[in-house]
Amino acid sequence: MHSVMNYEETLHYLYNACPAFHQIGAGAYKPGLDNTWALMQYLNNPHMAFPAVHIAGTNGKGSVSHMIAASLQSMGLKVGLYTSPHLVDYRERIRINGQMISRDYVVQFVDKHKAFLENVKPSFFEITMALAFDYFACEKVDIAVIEVGLGGRLDATNVITPLLSVITNIGLDHTEFLGNTLAQIAGEKAGIIKPQVPCVIGETDVETMPVFMNKADKCGLLGNGLETSDCRLYFADQCCYLAKERMRIAADCELKGIYQQKNCQTAFVALRALYPILVREGIVAQQVGFSEAVSKGFRQVNKLTGLRGRWETLATNPTVICDTGHNSHGIKYVVEQLQNEKCKMQNAKLRIVFGMVNDKDVDVVLKLLPTDAVYYFTQAKTSRAIPAAELQSMASWLTGKAYLSVKEAVQSAQKDATQEDIIFIGGSNYVVGEALPFFPL
Repeated sequence: MHSVMNYEETLHYLYNACPAFHQIGAGAYKPGLDNTWALMQYLNNPHMAFPAVHIAGTNGKGSVSHMIAASLQSMGLKVGLYTSPHLVDYRERIRINGQMISRDYVVQFVDKHKAFLENVKPSFFEITMALAFDYFACEKVDIAVIEVGLGGRLDATNVITPLLSVITNIGLDHTEFLGNTLAQIAGEKAGIIKPQVPCVIGETDVETMPVFMNKADKCGLLGNGLETSDCRLYFADQCCYLAKERMRIAADCELKGIYQQKNCQTAFVALRALYPILVREGIVAQQVGFSEAVSKGFRQVNKLTGLRGRWETLATNPTVICDTGHNSHGIKYVVEQLQNEKCKMQNAKLRIVFGMVNDKDVDVVLKLLPTDAVYYFTQAKTSRAIPAAELQSMASWLTGKAYLSVKEAVQSAQKDATQEDIIFIGGSNYVVGEALPFFPL
């Protein structure tokens, strides 16, 4: 009889048998759905066992996924939530009503299917997604919120046919896979738009709008907003007539980043589009109050789903804030908000613990950073991390030092800070993920 691996051994096996994008980057990316279809067929098609919402986008898809999940939980539903990457614990990727998947389930799944996995050789992302779908089917969730990993068209999650598709926004990220222009990237993200499935587009511009219109037209979805029941394509940034209710809910949202206003808008319009479908399909009862549920979902999104790292205040005196924004599109908002925070405090000095990985628009991001701050350049424990000293020399006009570990950088910033100062930790999901355990909830 073979011996079953423990949880740590199982994780080690997953990371090594199936290369993980967050560890090695491009080498782990396997475009195409052949492996996923093989996994789904082998597991008896768990992706067809529950209704779902599918969410793609460059930034904000994690926040929007969690807001939608929290609101659906507030309607009394059993909600599966699949997101990536994780910050501290692998199991953050797979949750039901905010509770992470059990270690036992992860161990048993890998042990039971190891022979098949070694034969098919799926990527780390593909096997994690298969685990999530298997778990949601086994636990009989009422609905699942599924976040795309990378792109959309060729992403493993694109095997589902959801009740609703959502695309948050388009920015220049992962250009080596998705294209070098906003229109090309929008084309990849638009790959989740399907015939007969309503779609919400969060933010558009002159480059991306025609791409979405074209794909929606091919899928027979064109309409003109939430006023008509047969409309199937909604542009969240044009649904102005919802502004009053939406902005009231956004103002109370537990996620306080200024960029969250647009995510609130997208999530709200998505929920407005989804609600009549849920009622029609008998998933929620007609008497469930929409506004109350969404209001509670937004107000308690972190508490209900376990979301962390989105403009999160980790400590006070001095104030310590972290945020997972990691490309120019996200960092732009972070810098704006940091300057706002600094203006509120009279003698505050800004201290920034900062690290990045090597597949981002690093030069563009560095030029966005405030020059009136002290920097603690650092590197997370991933081979994709830019070495701290290299990052420091790339940002030679900024004042700061290089630290070999996130822990060392955070501790130095705390040691140097007065009570009035603001310490910001960010630049990468991995930097935030390594810092969070130093600030227990």
